[in-house]
Amino acid sequence: MNPATPRPAKPRRSPRRRVTGVIAAVLSTGLLLSGCVFSVPFGGGSGSGSTSGSGQDPDAKASVPKGLESFYSQNVDWSSCENGFQCANIKVPTDYAHPESGSIVIAAIRLPARGSKKGSILVNPGGPGASGFDFVKDAAKTHFTAKLRAGFDMVGFDPRGVKRSAPVTCLSDIERDESREKVYRLNTDAGLQAALADNKDIIAKCVEKSGPALGHIDTESSAKDMDVLRALLGDSKLNYLGYSYGTSLGATYSELFPDNVGRLVLDGAVDLALSNEELTAQQVVAFENALRSYVEDCLGQADCPLSGSVDDGMQQIRDLVSAVDANPETADDGRLVTGPTLVSGLYTPLYDDASWPVLTQALSAAFEGDVSLMLRIADLGADRNPDGTYNSNTGFAFNAINCLDYPMVTDTAGMRTEAARLTKLAPTFGPYFAYGGVNCKDWPFKPVGSPAPAKYTGQAPIVVIGTTGDPATPLAWAQAMQKQLGNASLVTWNGEGHTAYGRSNRCVSTAVDDYFLNGKVPADGTRC
Repeated sequence: MNPATPRPAKPRRSPRRRVTGVIAAVLSTGLLLSGCVFSVPFGGGSGSGSTSGSGQDPDAKASVPKGLESFYSQNVDWSSCENGFQCANIKVPTDYAHPESGSIVIAAIRLPARGSKKGSILVNPGGPGASGFDFVKDAAKTHFTAKLRAGFDMVGFDPRGVKRSAPVTCLSDIERDESREKVYRLNTDAGLQAALADNKDIIAKCVEKSGPALGHIDTESSAKDMDVLRALLGDSKLNYLGYSYGTSLGATYSELFPDNVGRLVLDGAVDLALSNEELTAQQVVAFENALRSYVEDCLGQADCPLSGSVDDGMQQIRDLVSAVDANPETADDGRLVTGPTLVSGLYTPLYDDASWPVLTQALSAAFEGDVSLMLRIADLGADRNPDGTYNSNTGFAFNAINCLDYPMVTDTAGMRTEAARLTKLAPTFGPYFAYGGVNCKDWPFKPVGSPAPAKYTGQAPIVVIGTTGDPATPLAWAQAMQKQLGNASLVTWNGEGHTAYGRSNRCVSTAVDDYFLNGKVPADGTRC
């Protein structure tokens, strides 16, 4: 743990309320980035108004890409919504290569500035597949400092393919529950073929239910949507705060529109030069290290269910996972808990050390034969409500976007080799992060993206943030992105968990606020 951060108090409320309150907040910034084993999955003031071609800044539409004039000049009606917010629908081309062929709607929400407005900050919480609309709606009033909210409209949006914006739609809620209970022995030919066959059926449903946008929900297209949003918000330059996958989106924007970059903060950065397989390998090691940090901390607590050394504790967790994987157990609601589901309940609390006491509760119960709490944590990671409904399509969007953004290893020999490597690198999580290629083997659209270093030629300096104990986006990725961008400053938080701004310390929040509000760029190499 970061020694400057006091240890969270032990939970005094019931496990269900504790899990909902803490881990749901953790998941608001950033989701698991890289591929995993086959599973599913794994929208101020209260007034309203319109913005049209003039915008607030006369230079907001000074440069409009050819053929997109109608999109950049559309009238936007910001209507009161969500108790103090304003909502709007923005039309963008389905296919930027053929903008005349049709359009989709991007859902946006903003919390108006409480003071003298300096502009807007567009926010993306990660994923790919996370809802920026929900993030701003649910967390804007608490996640961002009062100073930042006083000076800027905080704007969230659902990227194309996500929830309210031409969403990837595949399975019903009941079908999603059924899919999560299936067991595939991917190290056997029969198990792998069964997973591929089921995935092929799911893909067919995605194609049938999602419409023509399904082949155009790649990151580059979403970055182009952001420039339309920038112009319609009335800003000549984009101010942006992206977490996790949102850093990929922000870096892509900076490459496409270098002259439109205002103040960009990329928190929990991704190394765009890495292949999907290398991202997965480095990420699984980071999760294994995060689990070791948890185990070390747990062993010093009176209520820890582990014993012996850190290596002993890690092995005890692996033994538990192996037992459930071999013989799935039934939770108190009658649902089956498989190995992948248990692992989801294991890694979800690692996104924030404030949730470590919840993991201790869940493991204690699981070692006694009750996996119900582990399932509830996994449900939160899958955006499943207690009544059996799912409140997002994040898992489907995650797979669809990744299949377009990255060429994947999908042949059997290649996936088996990768699985062996991941298991060696990370004995606990490796087997469950393997076979990500299953999700894309039969995807009907070819990848449009490929790994390449981030390139930025603009004059405005960018701020990159990394966290030393980040399990989902290792610090090395932030260091790489800062070097690739060139005109960028790196801030490092010495802490545990995923991303920093909004959950770390005053050093980080002050650096980010001063940058947005006053244009003060933190010194490269700043450590908090």
